[in-house]
Amino acid sequence: MTSDKYDRLPQVGDTEIEPGTEVFYLAPRPVPTGVAAYSSRSLHQDANDVYLDFGLSAATVEFAVRCSIGSVMSVVIWFLLVSIGLGIDDHFRYGAPVFEIFLTLFLPNYYLWGFAGGLALMYFCCFVHAVYPHSTIPPTRFNRQRREVAYVAKRGEPPRFIPWEDVIACVSSSMVATEYGTQQKFALMIGLRDASDGQVVWLTVPSYTLGMAVGEWEAIRAYMEEGPSALPLPMMGENMEEGTVEFFHMCRKGYRYDHWYIRYLFGFLLIQFCSGWTLPCRIAAWVERLPKKAFPKTVLDWSKPLPPEQWQSPSDELIEQSEAVRKTLRKGLTVFDHFDRVGKNKVSENA
Repeated sequence: MTSDKYDRLPQVGDTEIEPGTEVFYLAPRPVPTGVAAYSSRSLHQDANDVYLDFGLSAATVEFAVRCSIGSVMSVVIWFLLVSIGLGIDDHFRYGAPVFEIFLTLFLPNYYLWGFAGGLALMYFCCFVHAVYPHSTIPPTRFNRQRREVAYVAKRGEPPRFIPWEDVIACVSSSMVATEYGTQQKFALMIGLRDASDGQVVWLTVPSYTLGMAVGEWEAIRAYMEEGPSALPLPMMGENMEEGTVEFFHMCRKGYRYDHWYIRYLFGFLLIQFCSGWTLPCRIAAWVERLPKKAFPKTVLDWSKPLPPEQWQSPSDELIEQSEAVRKTLRKGLTVFDHFDRVGKNKVSENA
């Protein structure tokens, strides 16, 4: 996704509060977060001593497909239950067959099936729009020796290179309305801004918790500052990446072990069955197997190792700010607490 939102770069520690959404900036000038590096993808497989490739993960695709299937199925199931409920009511009131309304009103209801089909088509178009760049645009490449990031904004455009310390990163927390009520949603957003025209390309990584969103960014930050050894290794094996069939069955067995049968039936089996069971995982695996677009020659040349004396060093401003954050973290506070105190100090100085 591209936008022209920023005429100037935001600052680390900035916050934005809009109705239902709160955003906290972790970069430019990516300072330590104090959160353990975490990733829903196997980042170590796409990294070496020179660069790290960051693209769409199986978890992101699986989550999107599961939500799409679940949304369509929730509409169908709702009308199914209503028709059966009305049939039961008619049975007790007038002695009509229980499934009469279901057979005469629900099944031949072209308006319902047209609405459900239109909803499914809309989600399918959104899915194709999101997945298409996965095979036509190379992933984003983080070069730790040059301390730069290379990306292709659109198909056919030349690659763009931006300094690592100018990369925008923020975590967002928002409230969304679903058929189950209001739920909180978290995401990591990485903005790559071209200084020549102000255009920003956004990479969005949905997360289950705020800590996971920050941990995803910390994994990239730690790699850029410390190297591949700082990347988190999978704790449950190479095939247990979130979004895979293996990960799904592991979660199913864990849920069964921790809950009794009734909750397992309605809290996991029913919900997962209505959202596609393992079909979203298999679609995500298919997307992962799609042939990837090769990097242009300029990026391949840019990705070649440099002699150590040519490696770029962190700026003095980043070193100073990072040390200030580490002092706060050593006191048992968080990176959010640090910038909250900094903001209060600025307000008191200006008063």
